[in-house]
Amino acid sequence: MRRLSFLLLLSGVAAGPAGAQGIAITPIFDARLRYERVEQAPLPDDANAVTARIRSGLEAKIGDFALLAESEAVLAIGGAYNDGLNGKTRYPIVPDPQNVELNRLQVQYRGLKKTVVTVGRQRIDLDDQRFVGSVGWRDNEQTFDAARVEYTGIANLKADLTYARSDRTIWGVDGGNRFGPARYTAIRGDTVFANVSYTTKFAKLTGFAYLIDRDAPLVLRESNQTYGARLTGAYPVAAQIRLTYLASYARQSDYRSNPNRYSADYIAAEIGAEARALKLIAGYERLGADDGVALTSFQTPLATLHKFNGWADKFLVTPPDGLRDVYGSVGYGWKKVGPFDAVGVVAVYHRFDATRASTHYGNEIDAQVTAKRGRYAGLIKFADYDADRFATDTRKIWVSLEYTL
Repeated sequence: MRRLSFLLLLSGVAAGPAGAQGIAITPIFDARLRYERVEQAPLPDDANAVTARIRSGLEAKIGDFALLAESEAVLAIGGAYNDGLNGKTRYPIVPDPQNVELNRLQVQYRGLKKTVVTVGRQRIDLDDQRFVGSVGWRDNEQTFDAARVEYTGIANLKADLTYARSDRTIWGVDGGNRFGPARYTAIRGDTVFANVSYTTKFAKLTGFAYLIDRDAPLVLRESNQTYGARLTGAYPVAAQIRLTYLASYARQSDYRSNPNRYSADYIAAEIGAEARALKLIAGYERLGADDGVALTSFQTPLATLHKFNGWADKFLVTPPDGLRDVYGSVGYGWKKVGPFDAVGVVAVYHRFDATRASTHYGNEIDAQVTAKRGRYAGLIKFADYDADRFATDTRKIWVSLEYTL
């Protein structure tokens, strides 16, 4: 309760005016109320999770320095679900355990020309978060105890280098290994993210090297080194019509204390069309495999994984025989619909197969409706995974309301 009182006090301070001349204080506050239902064969009970999450804090700027402090609190209002730590194994997992913690505490310096240096516990989202992300979909965010340098001193070029000493996971302060796989509060290691991009009129070309070191005993086999490149862009073909495109390739192998010896390729390609508010996308993603042993396929343990390979989250760990995901989506958005500032809908289809064998894993259909009004955002979301030879049939439904200051 003392910790909770401190966090609420921090929220109050953030909401108040700056008290010292020359210091600019900006409050940070966002809240989310969410219902998540999961039906997963063959578990006897369905999960019905109602959670509330509040992030609050402030950023104080003086001269070239900025100090940011942010708390994170998650409350399980409806507890009929397995949060990964509570031992309720009759239910499917909804990985949103109760939690009160310091989410971010960082110092930033902008006194060097075209260079930003950030040190401390921080959020890191690189490119589309396919390899490194904050996992913002879950209530407990993934952050890093790290030092980061971002340089933009050459026109159209950005160099981004990070050394991370610890990965603060989504399992929160009570994380442990009592129930199932490793669910650490934090995982230490000497991890490096290097990302360099160059932007032209029609494309952004990025080269990257991600060296992930996992020191905790149960996750040593997640240590890997990945080197690759990606190209993204858009090309106008007519008034209010443009093509979008993405291509990426990476090569991954074992790193540091990983007892496995393996190498695997990653390939992604995507083509889209945007005509006013209509968006169409067709894509292909391949996460290769080596010899069919667990965790010798292409892995991205620090990604925002919910964004990729289906919202049912059946492929958070790439299967031993790899993963081939062929997908297509259609979306449409409206502005000023009734009381809402914006309304959007999207539907996605996935076909999942192995890369080492002619194994069909399953198919998935996803759909989402979003609405925004002022600082409020609402969401209704659905995922239905139809299993063939991997995992089990799973259906998920989400309803949420968010407020951001």
